Amino acid sequence: MSVSPTAAPADVPRGPGSHAAPAVPAARRVRRRSRAPFSAWHLLLAPLGLLFALPLVWLLLSSVMSDAEINRFPPALWPSGIDLSGYRYVLGNAMFPRWFANSLVVSGVAVVSNLVFGSLGGYAFARMRFAGSRLMLGLMLATMVVPFQLTMIPTFLVMKRLGLIDTLGALIVPSLVTPFAVFLLRQFFLSLPRELEEAAWIDGCSRLRVLVTVVLPLSRPALSTVAVLTFLTNWNDLTWPLIAINHDTQYTLQLGLTTFQGLHHTKWSAVMAGNVITVLPVLAAFLLAQRSFIQSITSSGLKG
Repeated sequence: MSVSPTAAPADVPRGPGSHAAPAVPAARRVRRRSRAPFSAWHLLLAPLGLLFALPLVWLLLSSVMSDAEINRFPPALWPSGIDLSGYRYVLGNAMFPRWFANSLVVSGVAVVSNLVFGSLGGYAFARMRFAGSRLMLGLMLATMVVPFQLTMIPTFLVMKRLGLIDTLGALIVPSLVTPFAVFLLRQFFLSLPRELEEAAWIDGCSRLRVLVTVVLPLSRPALSTVAVLTFLTNWNDLTWPLIAINHDTQYTLQLGLTTFQGLHHTKWSAVMAGNVITVLPVLAAFLLAQRSFIQSITSSGLKG
């Protein structure tokens, strides 16, 4: 009976003069590389993160200081005690809830309209070829480099002709759709495979139905990014409300906070407390959409 020779193990030298080292298992090599509990980039990013967080920490600490502590020189780095007079002053202001609601309305309508119109425009530029599409896209992108200071007077005149000055409509209409929303969604749509849409077309779906049922569910990262950036822009806007709004009942939150700063006296504890309340929705929105934000930025640059 012939016995077949057994194969030599991988870690045993095959030749008489061979000195090959025994093979190290792949799992052990991976384990050796991943011993560190954090990446080397964290050594750079952690101090930078703390540096950028310092203004927010100072804002929070100042909001629980008294006006005397805030105005003291040299400034106090830590409050001697928790003083909530600034929060009581802000929340006791009868107009503060109205300002907060106005900001929510303006920002919320701008977010919804940019998602709707930005999706329609972005999909048209990404998938439809029509006469002048390239030129229209270039002209739209060119408006992104025009500073607001050059367009605020024409915008004011248009809003005045429409009878929207000193109303929330003057803040909503100019923000219904932005070139950035159209461009970002177009770039993300270009990164999606066409085969999915072609399969829906074969089943008899129209372009609008393909957009709603196929493309938009796959574009949640880009939609989240557009929503967060639009919300941040409109929530923090001060220049345009300062021009278009005159009556305090139509103030947004940012414009209302300026009333706490007088010509001869400023209640800094109220200013700091109001800014803390203003920052909370923005911070919560960014933290909730942080992963989607990063994913959409990396995906939208795949194709030009």
